[in-house]
Amino acid sequence: MKLGKVIGTLTPCTVYKGLEGVPMLLVQPLDKHQKPVGQSIVSADSTRMAGPGELVYYESSREAALALDPWFVPIDETIIGIVDDVHLLKEETE
Repeated sequence: MKLGKVIGTLTPCTVYKGLEGVPMLLVQPLDKHQKPVGQSIVSADSTRMAGPGELVYYESSREAALALDPWFVPIDETIIGIVDDVHLLKEETE
């Protein structure tokens, strides 16, 4: 699982069969301290509830394609859930 923040939405002009009704969101990957890492990505939202400004966790590659129904749609990242809070243990923060 990877941590990210939704920074926007995407409206595709063509929708692949199996992805009808699945929101596409722009996600900024984050490290464990919630600092941006790398470039933003386009992610399918399997929860259908995430929105701009929300902290989410997502999967990539094969696991991303398996998270949607039907399986194996052509997607590289899928939001799995919304994160309420991140709490690091003291030794994790050093």
